[in-house]
Amino acid sequence: MKLKENVQLWLNGALNDPIVKMLLKNSQLTKTQLETLLIDILAENMSGKTLNYDEKARLRLTKAKLSRGSFNRTLNQSKENVIKSIYTVLLLGYLGIFETTSLDPYLEIANRLKEYMEAHKDLPNSLEGVQEHLKVIEIIREELETSLKRLSSTSENHM
Repeated sequence: MKLKENVQLWLNGALNDPIVKMLLKNSQLTKTQLETLLIDILAENMSGKTLNYDEKARLRLTKAKLSRGSFNRTLNQSKENVIKSIYTVLLLGYLGIFETTSLDPYLEIANRLKEYMEAHKDLPNSLEGVQEHLKVIEIIREELETSLKRLSSTSENHM
């Protein structure tokens, strides 16, 4: 299979993951920015060689021909958003917010999500196994979304 097909197959899987969709919806990134950032970071690992930005632009899921400049603008926007998010976390840490218990429920959710994903990362071979896997992923997504909504509605008074 060619590099473009491999990358696009992986991107489609990642971007259509229900948990990725929910997390992305509530993140600082657009879907296009995440896709571009993933290509920039992961495409060279998948190809085993250095790719220029024209080659990376051709890996995007869009059918339209994408210029290197457009790819770079989107990549820069995504990196800026990631950096702003990191600065936010650093600021909160510097101000001592992480030393309070107000963020404990968020960290608990993050740890639970990691544990669930580790336990269910391998796709089963049978149809029944795949169906069960999808049910578990949906339960994880719903629990994560519910927990975060509950925290955000009560945390307005605490943070």
